[in-house]
Amino acid sequence: MNYFLADAAATDALGQQFARTQPASAIVHLHGDLGAGKSTLARAWLRALGVSGAIRSPTYTLVEHYPLADGGKALHLDLYRIAGAGELEFLALDDAAATLWLVEWPERAEGALPAADLRIDLAVEGAGRSARLAAGSAVGVTWLERVSKTGACDALLTSEGRKSSQTPDM
Repeated sequence: MNYFLADAAATDALGQQFARTQPASAIVHLHGDLGAGKSTLARAWLRALGVSGAIRSPTYTLVEHYPLADGGKALHLDLYRIAGAGELEFLALDDAAATLWLVEWPERAEGALPAADLRIDLAVEGAGRSARLAAGSAVGVTWLERVSKTGACDALLTSEGRKSSQTPDM
């Protein structure tokens, strides 16, 4: 499934849609170059889940923990600054308590992270961003079907990264 995010409002809308449709527990890997919109999407997603106050990018802390309105807990990781998967053990990640993992730069810890239910690849495209979604598990497949059926993001759907089609590419 491909989306074109023309501006920050479109990125917020996509994050809100993920928050509304996500399963009880979800692991999301966010891929993309610096400035592609990973933290912006994560921030919108967390805000939609009821996180109030500052939502900081974990660029320097590597991980931020957020209590969610439903009683769950979200982990937002930015692994850009780690040298390898072995460094994850120093982050004291409590995967049993987390109901949502949003992981930026997951390739830096390949093999040490839980498998993704959803992979989101973000890229700069003109003045906006493209977002390509791929399920990584059966939970992810069901989730993407739910996103597609709601139609809330139909205006963002694209084909081949251009704003020319309203048909999801799954």
